[in-house]
Amino acid sequence: MLLQFPRIKFQFSSPLVNSSFRHGKRRRKTVLSPRASTTPSRTQRIMEKLSSSEEVGGAGGAYSYNALKRLDQIWSNLSSSQSNPDKVPQVVTKITGSFNQSDSREASRTFYDVIICGGTLGIFVATALSLKGLRVGIVERNILKGREQEWNISKKEMLELVQIGVLSEEEIDYVITSEFNPNRCGFENKGEIWVENILNLGVSPAKLLEVVKKRFISLGGKLFEGRSLENISIYDDVAILALNDGEILSSRLVIDCMGNFSPIVRQIRGGRKPDGMCLVVGTCCNGFETNNNKSDVIYSSKSVRNIRNSPVQYFWEAFPAGSGVKDRTTYMFTYVGVKKESPLLEELLEEYWDLMPAYQGVPLEDLEILRVIYGIFPTYRDSPLPAAFDRVLQVGDASGIQSPVSFGGFGSMTRHLNRLSTGIYEAISGDFLDKDSLSLINPYMPNLSASWLFQRAMSARSDSGVSPTFINELLYANFQSMQKLGDSVLRPFLQDVIQFGPLVKTLGLVMISRPQILPSIFKQVGVGVILNWSVHFFMLGYYTFLSSFVDPLITQWIEGLPKRDKYIWRRYLEAWKYGAGLDYQHEE
Repeated sequence: MLLQFPRIKFQFSSPLVNSSFRHGKRRRKTVLSPRASTTPSRTQRIMEKLSSSEEVGGAGGAYSYNALKRLDQIWSNLSSSQSNPDKVPQVVTKITGSFNQSDSREASRTFYDVIICGGTLGIFVATALSLKGLRVGIVERNILKGREQEWNISKKEMLELVQIGVLSEEEIDYVITSEFNPNRCGFENKGEIWVENILNLGVSPAKLLEVVKKRFISLGGKLFEGRSLENISIYDDVAILALNDGEILSSRLVIDCMGNFSPIVRQIRGGRKPDGMCLVVGTCCNGFETNNNKSDVIYSSKSVRNIRNSPVQYFWEAFPAGSGVKDRTTYMFTYVGVKKESPLLEELLEEYWDLMPAYQGVPLEDLEILRVIYGIFPTYRDSPLPAAFDRVLQVGDASGIQSPVSFGGFGSMTRHLNRLSTGIYEAISGDFLDKDSLSLINPYMPNLSASWLFQRAMSARSDSGVSPTFINELLYANFQSMQKLGDSVLRPFLQDVIQFGPLVKTLGLVMISRPQILPSIFKQVGVGVILNWSVHFFMLGYYTFLSSFVDPLITQWIEGLPKRDKYIWRRYLEAWKYGAGLDYQHEE
């Protein structure tokens, strides 16, 4: 059962925003920062009237005002600090020699094939590996349960879990709480594009994790809930994990599934700042009387605005919620640089209370707020993250495998789960657990790297010299071109899959139909970024050629190779296929 949050109404409105919306004024608005205010912000007043459920793991697992302030403090520290590798805690330590010959060999009594740190998405990897006969444990700092707020995904992606055996089709029906069509893409009154079956399902994480957790335990999996990782010692023959309660675990492989702010990832990256950040705020509200059977996949209702001295371009997503026929979730998000003048989440929420009613066409005082949602999602250009230690591998958001545009961690996990579980199983079976062998499971993927151009194009910059309306104009030109080229071009892109053929067609049509926007593209994105992107674009074409023409010629030859060579070449084939987006099969 989903927990029911107390419902409250707020009696206030914003004449300024309502007037601007009615008259369609296009101007950059400067918003005062709540940092300088001593009186409670509107966000604080709203959130402190809401009862918060217990926090759970994963992005968006906390809803309280105190949790918002903690996350804003993390974001503020991250954006204003300088990288200093010497101050980064060393979680993983390499120790030369065999653990079996060390004096501490009695400390670890239980041996696992795999220990997964982080259970929200790690439970899916753990269950897939347990199905292959491995002994798997999960370390989770909270009780392993899903958040109340739904995940939005497509049926095609959910069926990936059925093919692997993690879920049955009956269980998929059980965890789906809402289904809706059509789905809209639109950009500041320039036109709308409607599609079907894109992110059109609402899935209850609470129900989903409950089902998968039971399956994992029934397969012999072990949960270490309410405990967190202290450190890992890597010996030649085993990894030794120390937990915060003093328990010691030993495992052949440790999988880091602790998300964007994993302490192991921080150690590997030396505390380096992310290359970009996506800030997300939103609510789930009751009170949407009409048209609550459609969704927005991406929508922009305004041009670039200013928060203090930082320009931002807002985008929206909106989905019917499964908690009630009048319930709807709306997200407002923006891409920003990691710098001290970038806005805080609370500042975005102050904007959200003004802009959301105009966007959805419902006065705020008519809505009952069920919960407030927020999150920050860092990205690095050098993703996915290759293994930096023997016997330690990053998976999920910790590896950076998710799209730098959509940040769909769950959707990315379903897409890559079969590849990941197969590669991990073969690595353990063959004892290929050195960092070079494990890095083949997180290979360079040109389609992921090519996505960086799109994030940069969607990020407002004060020094770009382009019109405040340009981002929306550019996006609409691209979406309009993809629509003209058909579903085989548009649908993969909307599901975070970049493919060489559709990309070439889209760019070609945009250049032919809208040549006047090309100079502004160079201003907005930057010549250096475009030159760097060109390398990934070339590699995307190269990987497409390798997967389409070389793979079929050598597959049978690979099966006759020695075990290690077979492992290596199979990872190459997967890298070509997934790196070119050819794992996505368009359904007519």
